[in-house]
Amino acid sequence: MKRITLYEFKRLPEQEQFNLTFHIGIFLEHYFTEHSTFSLYAIDRFFAETEYNSDKNELVGIKAFKTGTELFKYSSFKETGL
Repeated sequence: MKRITLYEFKRLPEQEQFNLTFHIGIFLEHYFTEHSTFSLYAIDRFFAETEYNSDKNELVGIKAFKTGTELFKYSSFKETGL
């Protein structure tokens, strides 16, 4: 498959973003809140995060990014104040 850039991915319709994420993305980790499960995937040179709402039993969102605060919640390291 041809490589896809973050910009190209973001230009796709949401359903195509989900399909691409689930077919070529490499699952990395889950993050849980009271009502949602966030799943992090690596795609080429960026990340995609899906949100599943357990109350509604549906996928409710997807976002893509390269780095930043979006990754912090998946980190096993917490701020130590140092």
